[in-house]
Parts: sequence; structure tokens; C-alpha cells
Amino acid sequence: MKFSDLPQPRALPFSGHLQRWGGAPLALIEEGARLGPLFGLNLGLNTVVGYSPAWNKRLLSDLTAFRSAGSFSAVVPYLAGGIILTDAPGHAPRRQQLNPGFGKQHLDTLQDRLRSALSAHNARFLKSEFDALAWADGAVLSMLNAAYFSGDFPAELLHAFLAPLRSPFPTPAWPRPLLFARVDAELRRLAERRLHGGGDDLLALLARLPGGVREARISLAAGHDTTTHTLAWAAWALAEHPEWHAPQTHKAVIKELLRLYPPGWMGSRRLSEDTEFGGVTLPKGALALYSPYLSGRDPALWERPGEFRPQRWLKGFKPPAWSYLPFGGGERLCLGMHLAHLMLDLALASLPPLRAVRGDPTPRPGVTLGPAGPLVVRAG
Repeated sequence: MKFSDLPQPRALPFSGHLQRWGGAPLALIEEGARLGPLFGLNLGLNTVVGYSPAWNKRLLSDLTAFRSAGSFSAVVPYLAGGIILTDAPGHAPRRQQLNPGFGKQHLDTLQDRLRSALSAHNARFLKSEFDALAWADGAVLSMLNAAYFSGDFPAELLHAFLAPLRSPFPTPAWPRPLLFARVDAELRRLAERRLHGGGDDLLALLARLPGGVREARISLAAGHDTTTHTLAWAAWALAEHPEWHAPQTHKAVIKELLRLYPPGWMGSRRLSEDTEFGGVTLPKGALALYSPYLSGRDPALWERPGEFRPQRWLKGFKPPAWSYLPFGGGERLCLGMHLAHLMLDLALASLPPLRAVRGDPTPRPGVTLGPAGPLVVRAG
């Protein structure tokens, strides 16, 4: 089958699928998914979208044909560089350099620092009634500051730097040279202090590596709104379903929300060569997309996929291979996965009993998938 023969959702005259992609991309890809496990889009260049386990495995395992350079991340200054856009053969050795700081063993040494930062944030923020989305944003900012900088990064500058990531496109893609220059200057100052005075936070470890300060800025941006959105949805879910608000069930809640609302709702690669998949010839230069959002809601893979059912994760349940990808998969598994889980676990454990008051949890796709908000809950 030729690429042009792939089924496509409804297109608009002149703009193809670009207008629908910009206005309601979830509805667009859901319509495409109803046509089959592989479908095409017209986004100004040849685009193929898949969500089957076989497609996910191929795209995330074949690092020669499916390249990160030229993907969506390249058009977002926050994510354009570092390990995110490093392809084979350079990716594996670079990950080996970066992994120790983000491994569970090292992060365990930072737990008290994160817990202290979270406690200070909660003391300022948690009232009888509060917006769980705003609370989550501040909680994650505080914990990231503690993990990367031991709390030394100016809070206002950190907020100004990361806030645009939670806005719809095209806001995150706008160049911000003055803001980035201020952030880079502060990163260099803090890195120099650690190179001469030592330290054990993430910046102290990254500063020793070539290009490590840049990796710190990029990984910091990649970890902020992804964790913020999951934490906000989790707080809202616990307010609506208080029977799940217990330390022994929080992990099941997080796994279920990452299935329903994966922050990385769409991943992208560019084809470096003509490639065949499932009898379809995919041309060199095409944009290849995989969707953890669609994979996590596929009725062929999940029982009652549209429902919030944390109980599916109890008693050692394992999803079908390559069907559950909130942190990607294969060699390119998310560098910050352990840090994200640590922050989520600590934050949920710090919350009092909650009750939902009013809110809009409708998923809103941008760089990441987040709730529209606000999500007002009552404590106690």
C-alpha cells in the first residue's frame, strides 16, 4: 500500500488537517483511530499516526529509521536540544552519562530536601478551599528547585521561565531570548558554585558533564508541566473518589491517570529513510507520530478504557507490552521518570482529605496534556 492510500479523518479545504490539529487535536486523532490502527494526516508534510503496540515498538526501537531530529520538540525552544534530540549512535552513551543523577538511588538521597520544600509550599498554599491545578504547579516548582538547585534558584525567575509551557500553542514555541539569557546566566552562576564548592543536587552532577548545564535547563522544562498536570488530575480524582486517597492506593491512581491523560499525549519522529510497516511504504522525511493517549484508550487492549478504574492496577496487573507509554519506551525511556514518580508520591501523601467543589478537568492538549482548570477542592 502506498502512503497516499492510508485512511484519513475529515480534512478541510486548503488547510488539510492543520486547522483541526490546531483547534481540537484530540477529536481529530480519535476520529482517525476509528479508521484503523494506522492513519494519515495532512499537516503540511506527510504525516502518519499509529497507536498499536506493534507500531509503538517499531517507532521507539528502530532508532536508525525513526529519528528525533526534526520532530515536534525541535520547534519548542524549551525542548530543542540536549538528550531529547540526540539520535543514535550518540544517544546511548549520552544517557549513560546522565542516568546516575536521575536514578532511584541518587534521588532517594534528595527526598528530605523535596519533602521540606513541599511542606513549606503547602504551609503557604493549602487552605480550606484551593485550586488543585495552581497548588500542583507551585508544588512541582518547589520540588524541582530543591532537586536541581537545593532551593537556590530564584523562585520568581523559575516561574517566569516555565509558565509559558502550560499555555496552548503557539505560546510555548515563541522565542524568548532575553528570558533564556537570564535563566542561562543564573544556571552558569549556580553551576560554577557547585564546581568549586561541591554539592549533590542534580545541577552539581550535571555541571561536571560537557553540555550539562544545558541538559539541566532542558530536563527541568521537560519535567515541569508533565508532572504538574498529572499531580493536578490526581488531586482532583482523590477529591472525587476519596476512597482512593490512601498511601497504599496512590500508585494505582497515578498509573490510571497516566493511562487516561498521559502528559506526553503525542510523540513524534522523522523518517530518515523509506520504511515499510504493516504493508505500507512510509516515505523518507515523513513525520511519524505515536500516541500514548490513543494506545491507553484502545478498547482492544483495555477493559472499559474510558473509565477511571485504578483497581485495574492492583494485584500485580501488567498492561500489554508497548500499550502503556506515559514515559515513552525502549532506549529513550524518559530520563526524569523516577523523579516524576518521587514528586507525585510525596505530594499526594502530603494532602489532607479532599472534596471536589467545582472544576473543569477537560483535557487540553498543548506541549503536554493538561486539565483546563480550575480544579477547586475543599480540604478536610
